[in-house]
Amino acid sequence: MCSRLDDIKTRVQAAALRAGRDASEVNILAVSKKKPASMVRELFQCGQQWFGENYVQEAVVKIDELADIRHEIQWHFIGHLQRNKAKLAVQYFDCIETVDSLKLARAIDRHAGNLGKTIDCLCQVNIGMDQAKSGVAPSELPELLSGIRELQSIRARGLMTIHPWSSSKDDVRRWFRQMRELRDDMVSQALLPAEKGFCHISMGMSGDFEEAVEEGATIVRIGTALFGPRE
Repeated sequence: MCSRLDDIKTRVQAAALRAGRDASEVNILAVSKKKPASMVRELFQCGQQWFGENYVQEAVVKIDELADIRHEIQWHFIGHLQRNKAKLAVQYFDCIETVDSLKLARAIDRHAGNLGKTIDCLCQVNIGMDQAKSGVAPSELPELLSGIRELQSIRARGLMTIHPWSSSKDDVRRWFRQMRELRDDMVSQALLPAEKGFCHISMGMSGDFEEAVEEGATIVRIGTALFGPRE
C-alpha cells in the first residue's frame, strides 16, 4: 500500500507542477469505504492521515476500532447525509463534505453546539446538474453559504462535487474549471474564506484526479487506486 500511496503522491506533484501550483496545497483523501480498519491502519503507517467514509454506521465501527490513532487522523464524511444521521456524523467526523441544504446545515449546527464543538463542512455542488447526484445548483450556492454564515457551530470551508460520468476528458475539465471559478466567486463575495489552506475544492477521484489538480482541486478523493477494487 505504501508504494500505491507514493505513486499517487508523485502523480499529484507532477499535475501540480504542470499547473504551476504548489503540490503542498493538495490533500489526498483516502476513501476507505467497504475496506477494513486494518487497511486504514496500514495506510496510516505509510504516512496517510486523511480518510473519507461514505456510510456513517460503517465508519463509526471503524473509527472506534482505530481509537488509539483517532487524534492523528482527519476523518471526512463524503456520502449523502440524512438528517437523522447528523448527530453521529458530527460526533465522529472532523469535516462533512456533503452539506447540500440549509436544513441539513442547521441540524449539523445544532448537534455540534450540543457537543461543544465547531465542525467544518464543504457545500456539495451539483456542477453538472445530474439528476442522479446530490448537491445544490450553482445558482443556489450563495443562499446556502449565507445561511451557514449565520450559524454558530458549523463553518463552511469550501466546495465539493461529484461530476456526472463522462468519457470525455474535456467535459470533466470543464466541470472542474467551473468549480474553481465558482469557489473564486464565493471568495470574492466573502462567503468563503480567502486564506489559502482554509478554503477547499474537493473534486476528482482515482480516474481523473490529475485533471482535478490541474484545474484547482485542493482535496482529491482516492479509493480504488489506493485500496484496490471494492468487492
